[in-house]
Parts: sequence; structure tokens; C-alpha cells
Amino acid sequence: MRADVLVHAAEATDRRAQRFADEGFSELHRESLPFRFEITLYTKPTRGKVGYRRACLADVLIETVEDRVATLTLNRPDSLNALDTGLMRELLAAVRRVSEDDKIGAVVLTGAGKGFCAGGDVKAIGKASADRVAGTAPKVSTTESRVRWLRRSVEASRILHEMPKPTIAMINGACAGAGLSLAAACDFRFAGTGAKFRAAFTTGGMPGDYGGSWLWTHILGPSKARQLYLIDEKRSAEQALGFGLVDRVYDDAELVEQTMAVARILAALPGQGVAYAKANLNAALTEGFAASLDRESLNMMLARNALVEARKAAEAAKAAEASA
Repeated sequence: MRADVLVHAAEATDRRAQRFADEGFSELHRESLPFRFEITLYTKPTRGKVGYRRACLADVLIETVEDRVATLTLNRPDSLNALDTGLMRELLAAVRRVSEDDKIGAVVLTGAGKGFCAGGDVKAIGKASADRVAGTAPKVSTTESRVRWLRRSVEASRILHEMPKPTIAMINGACAGAGLSLAAACDFRFAGTGAKFRAAFTTGGMPGDYGGSWLWTHILGPSKARQLYLIDEKRSAEQALGFGLVDRVYDDAELVEQTMAVARILAALPGQGVAYAKANLNAALTEGFAASLDRESLNMMLARNALVEARKAAEAAKAAEASA
């Protein structure tokens, strides 16, 4: 077995996220890519028997957990949940947190109101551009600093894609730009009949971010990914299903119920099997067949070991309870 496969074959969790963030990124920026943001002013979560609710400062993102399913709700409905700097920061913190929480078995990403996510906050982007044109932008706002800031923020997509548990994008309305990229980062995409889709990058002079070009090329294939970005057509939910942007379409009134039913099924699965399966599938996007066989063989044995250890622990607990 090749050494690189032996070392990384079992990377079913997000514990080595910094290594992934560093790979392929230039030395110029590497020192400025801290793995963690400081999480600020979270309200104390209210916990019950099956879950809790956590709201970040100004409630721009709401996190709820029930039946081992974490739901992350982008909460800027007046702007169709467009990503401003605050929401970008809180989203990254939230996906990292649920990725590392062993009590969570599945994650649902959705938006409040009539939209999933309309992409970047065009008002904020327009103001920043106007300041640069007028020469009034802060002197610290250099191209290099903006690249570092964006690269930190888009880690949210990588974590959604690589976390050791299933992720579902529950698309309840407008899904465009970076919102479309975030949907692509999830394992599954379920849409309501009223959902609308558009890449919306090139028509505004932008190439795209949040990993969409890599994700959609792998999901759709090179030809359709080019159609998505360069022709940039608007698509209804049914058209998106036919094109391959989403996996399932439900009536708007049933979207939450149907999505959460699937999420609960996924969350109830043995975590180690899901984690190793997802690691295998993600690695298969870039490695050869022989390396995939190496990875599968190692991860199969590691998963079996985990099942044995779990059974031993259950038997020990049962024996201790009987003798008490």
C-alpha cells in the first residue's frame, strides 16, 4: 500500500482540516489562514431532551439540533439571505462546530423566508468597489488581504463537502451565486417547487467562488458546468432537477417534512460507516482505482474495529448496570 494512502486513507473526520486548507495554497497566503475564527457573543443555548437552539449575534444564522439533526438557517430574509461579512463569518463557525460535534449525525442547510441564498450581498460589494474607485477604501484593503479574507470564508464549502456526516441543502427559494455553490458543497440537494436557480456570476463580471467551479464540474461534468456558468440561464426547480442541480423536488408545503425525514434516517445510521463511506467517495473524485481500493480496504477494517469497540463498550455498560 502506498504511503500517502496509508497515512490519509482513514481521514473520515474533519480533524485534519488545516492540512487540507493548506494544500495547494501558496506560501504567500498560508501564514494568514488561521484555522479558527473567534466565535463572538453566542447566546446560551436552551437545551431539552432532543435538541437545542442557538442564535448568533443579530440572529444572522440560527442553529437548531433535534434528533441528532443540526439545521443551519441563513437568516437575512430581507436580502434573500445574501452573504455579508457577518453571515459569512457565522456560517463558517457553525459548519465547523457541527462537523466536530459527535452528537450530531446529519446537517441541513437552509434559508429563512423566501430564499435559500441569493449569493453575495451586492450592496456591500458595490459599496466596496465604489470606495476603491473613489480611492476611499481603507489602506489595509489590498488585493492580498481580500484574497486571504475570502479564502478563510469559503472554508465553509470545504467543511460541508468533507465533514464526516451527511449534509443536505434544503432549497426553499432563490438559489444563486455563492448560494448555488454552498448547495453544491452539500451531499444532497432537495428543492421546493418554487425554488429558482442561477449561477449569476459571469453576467456581473465575476468568475465565481465558494468552490462552485470545482464542485459543479464534478457533479455535472465539464460541459454542463460550462453551460451553468457561462450561459447562466435561470432554471425552475423542475428544470434544475432535469439538469442535475438538485436530487429531489417536493411541493413547497412538504419540503421541510420530507427533507427532515431523510435527515433523521441519515442521522440514525452508525456514524463510523457513514464517515468512512463519505471519505471514500470524496477521495474517489481525485485518486485512481488502485488507491481507492487501498483506501476502501483500510477504512473497511477500521470501521469494523469501531463496531467491535462500540459493542464491547455496550456490553461493559450492560454488565455494570446488572451488577449495580
